[in-house]
Order: sequence, then structure tokens, then C-alpha cells
Amino acid sequence: MSPELLMMGGFLVLIVAMLLADLLWVGRNAHIVGPGEALRWSCVWIGMALCFYVFLHFWGHLLHGITTPEHLAEVTEKYFPGVKYRSTDFAGMLAEYRHNLSVVYLSGYFIEKTLSIDNIFVILMILRSFSVPLRDYKSVLFWGILGALVLRFVFIFAGAALIQRFHWLLLVFGAFLVYQGLKIVWEKEETHKDPHEFRIVRFLSKHVRITAGYTDDRFWLRRDGQLWFTPLLLVLVLIEFTDLLFAMDSIPAVFSVSLDPFIVFFSNIFAIIGLRALFFLVADMIDRFRYLKYGVSVLLGFVGLKLLLHSWLEKAGFKPVYSLIFISAVIIVSILLSLRKPSQN
Repeated sequence: MSPELLMMGGFLVLIVAMLLADLLWVGRNAHIVGPGEALRWSCVWIGMALCFYVFLHFWGHLLHGITTPEHLAEVTEKYFPGVKYRSTDFAGMLAEYRHNLSVVYLSGYFIEKTLSIDNIFVILMILRSFSVPLRDYKSVLFWGILGALVLRFVFIFAGAALIQRFHWLLLVFGAFLVYQGLKIVWEKEETHKDPHEFRIVRFLSKHVRITAGYTDDRFWLRRDGQLWFTPLLLVLVLIEFTDLLFAMDSIPAVFSVSLDPFIVFFSNIFAIIGLRALFFLVADMIDRFRYLKYGVSVLLGFVGLKLLLHSWLEKAGFKPVYSLIFISAVIIVSILLSLRKPSQN
């Protein structure tokens, strides 16, 4: 078995085990998640993401099983074509490779974490529109995130395969992200579509048996020998659907800092597994971050231009750490401006 598959398998087992522990052990009873619990779990997920950064910094070469200079050159050419090593010895080159790997992972993580703020807004809108009881938020978000793991896996590795074969797709992704960034600025007010207007919701409502109300945190039940689904299933399907739409923004954005599908996957997953805890942490403070949408706009424009100009930037020696600095600055400035000048609504 290849090192990549071993790493991926171990990673997924760890993540699913922690998610199940959170659902079945820590929160085995449906309840309203308070700020304290949300903060603790946010620290757990962020801590795990930073631990993975440390792992990549010191042992990142194990991800692709690099043991020879020839293999290092092959991996670099495939995933980091613009990287030029200053060191001439193998140990020094490996150290530089691990440093670049850890930096692009952290950049991708920050990009996905920032873009997931918009996802939180939409999820909150969906939950409120369907009048989902607060005690059921935790359960539906758990299964939503678990489904997102599968969808992101398919999306990322299919996208990576296409990019390796059709390199011009990077230009398409870049133009799309620049357009999305400008669109955010053009839209004066955030207008959300009523969840009941989504075709997927109308389709399910017409073709499957849906109960009139919620039954605890269950997605289906049996009545008179027939299988019925609760409205909570519609909410879950809609959350999965919207996550897929958001992935169309975030995954190309992370590809702007790394062509390595494993790094893109790890940075995406570490960001979205903390989405549920982040949701409960910031749901009551959403209106205060009035400038965050402009930060997201700048971020999308930046990564879009990086994709459009990637060939030129590689020749100019643009380093991954430059992206990390810029992304961090955009996030910090957006949040500070929002806190200094909160919404008057």
C-alpha cells in the first residue's frame, strides 16, 4: 500500500473517531450547545490542525514516501513546479520541501476557514427557515459535516486529476474566483433564497413521505409499516447541497496555493470539521462582522489572480509564505475593522 493511502486511511479513521466521540459520547443527548462547549471544541479542532502543520514541518516527506533525491525531484515537479531549492544536499532539500509543504497547508487552511464563514451564514439561514429546534442543531450539523467529508474527497481528487491532465483549468478556476470576489462587492445587500424554493427540496417533498413536524433529532421513522422522513432530512440534504456549492469556491482557491491533492484535502477537512463548533461560537455574533464579506472578496480576488498568473509568479519566485502573510493580514484586518465599527442594525 502506498504511503499516501496509509496516511489518508489513518487520517480519516482519526477524524471520524473524534466526530463519533463528540456525537455519541460527549453529546449523546440532544441539547443546545452553549458558547463554552463550542469554544472548547473549536480549540480542539484548531489544535489538531496546528498539530498536523507541525507534523508536515518535521515529517512531511513521509506523506509521499520520499526517500531519494530522484523521488523528491519527481514530487516537486508534479506538485510544486515553481519551487527551487537553495540546498545542494538531500537533507537540506528535504527540509526546504517540508517547510514549503507545511506553509501551503497552513495557507490553504486559513483560506478554507475564512470562506467557511459565509457557509455558516447560509447554514444558519437554512436552520432558521425550517424552524429547526436548537437542540437538534448539533445532530444535523454532525451528519452534514460527515457527508461533506465524502463530497470533498470526490471533488478534490477528481479536480486534481483534471488539472494534471488539463492545466488550463487553473485559468478557468482563477477567472471564476475573481468574478465571485467582484460579485460580493457588487451585491449591496445579501439576499438569501428561501430554502423551500430550491428544486431539490421541492423534488423530495413531492416524491417521498415527509412528516408534518420534527420527531426529536430523527431523520426517518416508520408509521403503519411505511417509511417516513422528517423535515430534518430536507435540512440535511440542503446543507449538503449548499456545501457542494461552497466547495466550488473554496477548493479552487486552495488549489491556488498547492497542486498536491492530499494537502488540499487535509487543509479542507481540518477547516470543515471545525465548522460546527465555529458555527455555535459565532452564530450570535454574525451581525458584528460587517466587513468580513469585503475580506472574503479580497481573498477570492487574490487567489483567483494567483491562478491566472501562476506561470509568471513561478518564474518570479513567488514563495508560499507570501500568500500566508497576505491571507492572515486580510483576515485580521477584516475582523478588527468589524469589531471597531460594528453594524448599527
